[in-house]
Amino acid sequence: MCLPSRPLRLSGSSYLLVAALFIQGCAQLPPLNASSLSYAFDRPEETRLGREIQPHLQGQPGDSGFYIQDTGLQAFLQRAALIEAAEQSIDAQYYIWNGDVSGTYLARRLLVAADRGVRVRLLLDDINVDGGDTMLVALDRHPNIEIAIYNPFAVRRGIGKWLGFLTDFQRLNQRMHNKTFVADGALGIMGGRNIGDEYFDLHPQVNFRDRDVLIAGPIVADLSANFDAFWNSASSYPINQLEPDAAQGQGLNAQLDQVRLAASDTTGLTRVPPQNATAALEYMTQTLSVLIWAEGELVFDSPLVNSQAATDRPQRSAQALHKLVEQADKEILVESAYLILGDDQLDILKKTRARGVRVLALTNSLASNDLTTNHAGYARRRGAMLASGLELYELRPDAAGCANWIEMPGFCGQGAVGLHAKSAVFDRKTLYIGSFNINLRSIYLNSETVLVIHSPQLAVQLAQDIEAAMVPGNSWRVTRDADGQLLWSADEGQSWAHEPATGFWRRFKSGLFSLLPMEKYL
Repeated sequence: MCLPSRPLRLSGSSYLLVAALFIQGCAQLPPLNASSLSYAFDRPEETRLGREIQPHLQGQPGDSGFYIQDTGLQAFLQRAALIEAAEQSIDAQYYIWNGDVSGTYLARRLLVAADRGVRVRLLLDDINVDGGDTMLVALDRHPNIEIAIYNPFAVRRGIGKWLGFLTDFQRLNQRMHNKTFVADGALGIMGGRNIGDEYFDLHPQVNFRDRDVLIAGPIVADLSANFDAFWNSASSYPINQLEPDAAQGQGLNAQLDQVRLAASDTTGLTRVPPQNATAALEYMTQTLSVLIWAEGELVFDSPLVNSQAATDRPQRSAQALHKLVEQADKEILVESAYLILGDDQLDILKKTRARGVRVLALTNSLASNDLTTNHAGYARRRGAMLASGLELYELRPDAAGCANWIEMPGFCGQGAVGLHAKSAVFDRKTLYIGSFNINLRSIYLNSETVLVIHSPQLAVQLAQDIEAAMVPGNSWRVTRDADGQLLWSADEGQSWAHEPATGFWRRFKSGLFSLLPMEKYL
């Protein structure tokens, strides 16, 4: 039993803290119901989407078709169109699904899809799910919608949720960072974007430069296998088991009726998405005609979470990246929202440079980073990365490339651009795209999904995009002067001895956090 061994004499806030920890320590997850096991729809040829793809598959034995979603608007419209076109199934797996304009719109359209008979499975990591959100419980009540929560907290709301890290740190620190979407087993999307306005060129203050891939062909089945592995893992719980009282609550059906009434509301969107199957198929057909067909492999990490598991061994996605690094002969181009190399990775970088391979990386500056703590971890290792031969660039929040990257009228010149993409190009022949940041959390802790594509055409396209983001009007070059001090430079001979476009207080906070050896957990 969970009882103290002897009386505690406490007072005031100390008593409340100990009481909260005591309750947290006693909290347990419910037994997992094995009846929730299910598997992806695997007969895409029986659907309209599948039939649209069939002519493109001819003459492409073993290859898959790829389309890089460079702008947030493209990414949003293609997801919205796939929801409308789906006839049999939609499987969506995300680290974040915000309740903002885009997240609410897509959730409403999932309900419309379920109403017409589409099976919807939605898998969300619990780190960003509000345990008191009845909307998810209401959607789960629909007979065609199943919602599961990955690696849930025993206490799922309030301060008790975050106190869970104190009592169950090893387990709760392993998160599902994957981002995948599959419609009818025919078309899939994977990459760096979560569901939210800042990923889809819809946020008034900050929008991300990010990257996803639309996929057709054999790899879509692998993307479904990725989803099934996480959906059926012992770490995924049906939301009705986690919130049994809410699931039995009154008013859920009325809540769904309200969602249906607002399902076609496009307020806040900059372009009206297709809202029926005919328009959606027409939109997607245009994209299918420009797919690039090539050999590719999908790699995803194990969904297993073990509170006793060692987290000092690189996961599958990291191993795949390492293999590509070892095979590179001339050049590696990298863009990673969060960039932190540990000692092992620095050794790999040094050996790569010793082979004559040039390594260039683009990441966020302090001014463009949405997380000061993550930047602090990067800043702690930045000097060592430069000393190991990395050519380093940091994105400017006022990047001139905003006009090409963000399709939101009136945003550029007023809002800030941040980097959220996770991509790499090797010798302009092979590219690596996914949810994987090149940092210690992705290497050792989070689960990730990545795509390796062997296509000189796409590799050159992506390399040119990354290089364009490195020019002085878009990024600051970070170097060290003769005394080893960091130096940020731009065009016209401009240079700074501290992080540009930031105030003292933000630099102070970053510097303070950088004193802490917590890079692995950022």
